[in-house]
Amino acid sequence: MKTKRFMAVALTTALSAGALYGSIATADTLDNVLAVGQQKTTAAQASQKRIDKIAEETSSLLQDFKVVNKEIDGLRVYNRQLEKQLANQLQVINELDESIANVTVIERQIQPLILRMLEGLEQFIELDAPFKLDERMANLEGVKNNMDRSDITVAEKFRQVLELYNFEAEYARKIDTYGDSLNVNGQEREVNVLQIGRIALLAQTTDSEISLAYDKGQKAWVEIDAGEYRRALMSGLKIAKKQATIDIMTMPIPAPEAAQ
Repeated sequence: MKTKRFMAVALTTALSAGALYGSIATADTLDNVLAVGQQKTTAAQASQKRIDKIAEETSSLLQDFKVVNKEIDGLRVYNRQLEKQLANQLQVINELDESIANVTVIERQIQPLILRMLEGLEQFIELDAPFKLDERMANLEGVKNNMDRSDITVAEKFRQVLELYNFEAEYARKIDTYGDSLNVNGQEREVNVLQIGRIALLAQTTDSEISLAYDKGQKAWVEIDAGEYRRALMSGLKIAKKQATIDIMTMPIPAPEAAQ
């Protein structure tokens, strides 16, 4: 009887132990399943993050690609415009080359012309009334000296010659006065010269006692009637100095010569 009870207890204990071991095994399997599920979830999240990152990078690259495409289109338009400008510049260069070739020919022709103009101007000054003669000849010599300089262009030389001609033309259109020294009756006297264009060239000693006029025929200064012209000459000197208003003056004007 005792033996049967013992066997029953042992069987019950064995069944309990089996159930316990079964429960433990089931718990271990569930933990493993949960752990594997957690790993899969973690892996899926990491994969999703990578996918999201790749998607963002793809979207950014797409935007960059669109921007670059627009820049390329703009560059194509710009290049076409540059090609047109380059073609126009090449045409201008060709025209400039032709102009330079023509300038070389013109320079060879202008240089002798400039020299002839200077010679003609020098002769004109020598034959003209001797007003401001030193100043005019100095200006002429200065320009003549520049003709041999290599650092001055032909265009600048031509401009200087034209400027001299312009100065000479201006002398014929104005009334001017300046101080000078003349030989009067064998003595050097200080005089005030009155230049009325190229119509008359007169002078009066600083004491206003002697009045003179330049005679182109004689190419010399001649004394004129002090009583008749003294006051008119004094008035003319004041007008030239802008000390009096312009008025009618009685002056000894040489008769015009017949053209040769």
